[in-house]
Amino acid sequence: MSLYSLIVENKYILEIFYALIISSVCMLIVLKTDRFYQLSLHRGIRYFRNAFFFYGLAFGARYLFGLFSDFSLHYAFVLGMVFEYFFVMAGFFLFYSLIYKKVESPREHYKSSLLNPKIFVFHMVALIIAVLGYLWQTYYFMFVSQILIFFCSLIIVFSNYIKSGRQHKFLKFYTIAVLLGLGAWILNLLAALYFEWSKIVMMNVGILNIIFFLLFLFGVIKVTRG
Repeated sequence: MSLYSLIVENKYILEIFYALIISSVCMLIVLKTDRFYQLSLHRGIRYFRNAFFFYGLAFGARYLFGLFSDFSLHYAFVLGMVFEYFFVMAGFFLFYSLIYKKVESPREHYKSSLLNPKIFVFHMVALIIAVLGYLWQTYYFMFVSQILIFFCSLIIVFSNYIKSGRQHKFLKFYTIAVLLGLGAWILNLLAALYFEWSKIVMMNVGILNIIFFLLFLFGVIKVTRG
């Protein structure tokens, strides 16, 4: 039996395993960055932590989406909307962790990093994208929004890497991870538009996603140990 046939025949089990593994990696990143934030009180780290908190929730919702998809179409649709909302919020937080200095003044300090006047705008946009996806039964809105977010993030993080990559080694992992994340979202969109959700294309998306999260985990572990 070929590897491809094995994956196709055990697709459901592998998807659950995939979601649980990435959720676990995300929660590990959240715990490590939260400890680092408590020591440094760096606002960028706090928003970066929130991104992986929402990524963890998104893949958790994806796990539930798989469980309920065969039992209740209504629950599957609702969980799909929740899944989109969490994913879009994660992308927004990752982007905001790069630009917060240009948006917040040094005197501004919000007690909550999950819900404040600046972040509230992201919540509203993420909710609109999730609702539109639910109404039209499509992921196109999420895919396009994430491609734009990751493209802008890549420009910023690559610029930061050119300026101070030698001083901040984490930027190397950050740049590669964001580039892979952008590639994964583009492949997702192409799979929906042209490849009719080809299993081979989606396998490549899954591999890119795993590398994306492992790169961030490796970078975070390296920085926090230092």
